[in-house]
Amino acid sequence: MGFACIDHHRQIRRGFPEVIYCPGKTTEQIVKIFSNLAEKGNNVLATRAEEHIFEALAETKKFPQARYERLAKAIVLEQKKIPGSKAVLPIVTAGTADLPVAAEAKVTAEIMGQRTELIADVGVAGLHRLLTVLPKLQNANVIIVAAGMEGALASVVGGLVDCPVIAVPTSVGFGASFGGIAALLTMLNSCAAGVTVTNIDNGFSAGITATLINRKIEANK
Repeated sequence: MGFACIDHHRQIRRGFPEVIYCPGKTTEQIVKIFSNLAEKGNNVLATRAEEHIFEALAETKKFPQARYERLAKAIVLEQKKIPGSKAVLPIVTAGTADLPVAAEAKVTAEIMGQRTELIADVGVAGLHRLLTVLPKLQNANVIIVAAGMEGALASVVGGLVDCPVIAVPTSVGFGASFGGIAALLTMLNSCAAGVTVTNIDNGFSAGITATLINRKIEANK
């Protein structure tokens, strides 16, 4: 068995879904890949999928349980039940415009068995709203924060909790935000200990990383 096969089986044992990144592939290619993976009985997650791709998959009538998460632009097929996490994973957004990135993180974590809670619109323009949910954040093992504009929310949350904060800079903002680069640099330069940063708009990576952290913590309790 080659190293690629060994790695593949390790991922399946850990409850990883099979993942398809849709941009750059034709609809026909995605449907074929999705079918090949799903026919093996695995959970499948197609990210950055436009709705017409889901419609093409639905037309095959092979996987009626597959669903389309419109906000996250994700196709989700759950065929294997993954044990649910004990702790809730908070996914926090600065504004409503950050929700698509947060939704991608949410569906990624959930297909891996995480219980999640989406907490939206608690950015620095309305910090009083963040304070109302602070007890939930302080009880978490790990937190995902998605923010655009200047990206300050990750530092604020990081300074209030004693768990890892996974910061996701989003491409939301005016011209000088440079498509998320301003938020990325703010997060990378955070003085709040425990803040780590994904690539711009990469909710998928945040969902995977938060799940791995939560699993390790819960396994050792």
